Amino acid sequence: MTPPTHILVGTIGRVFWMRVDGRGTFQNSLQAKKALQRVMSQGVKDLVVDLERCPMMDSTFLGMLTGAALNLREIGGGGTLSVLNANQRNLQLLTSLGLDHILDLDQDGHLWAEERRQACQALQNCAETNAECKEAQTEHVLAAHLALAGVSDANECRFHDVIEFLEKELEEHASVQA
Repeated sequence: MTPPTHILVGTIGRVFWMRVDGRGTFQNSLQAKKALQRVMSQGVKDLVVDLERCPMMDSTFLGMLTGAALNLREIGGGGTLSVLNANQRNLQLLTSLGLDHILDLDQDGHLWAEERRQACQALQNCAETNAECKEAQTEHVLAAHLALAGVSDANECRFHDVIEFLEKELEEHASVQA
């Protein structure tokens, strides 16, 4: 049985820090997305996602990170979304999907050195909630995959079937509701 994942968050100086303690998946990516959106709406522009305790991420979680990085760019003002402490598997996923072009991947452990020392004391469980219903979860998963597909033509081909499936699922739900 897979242990539960906890999303830990905190603010360290001017940096919003998020630690994924377990797998980054569709089950917790909406919670993480809401936390990132909340702090961006408050004007925080330096965001850290710490993957030291994250053995793997699925495409929805990767898409959520992609969307957050793109939103940060749209806001402007020089913000960064840094990914720290990624294991070899997660680094390979991030780079093979081209996310190293939109995220700051810290492969040598030099980014946010002072904040790293303070992170353990500053983090607490994320208070954001997950999806209220299956439709909201499906919309979130679709948005994450659309963000990934928008990064490159290769990603568009890679996630085409998933996107098509999710769109059909939402259409079927809408027709049942009508």
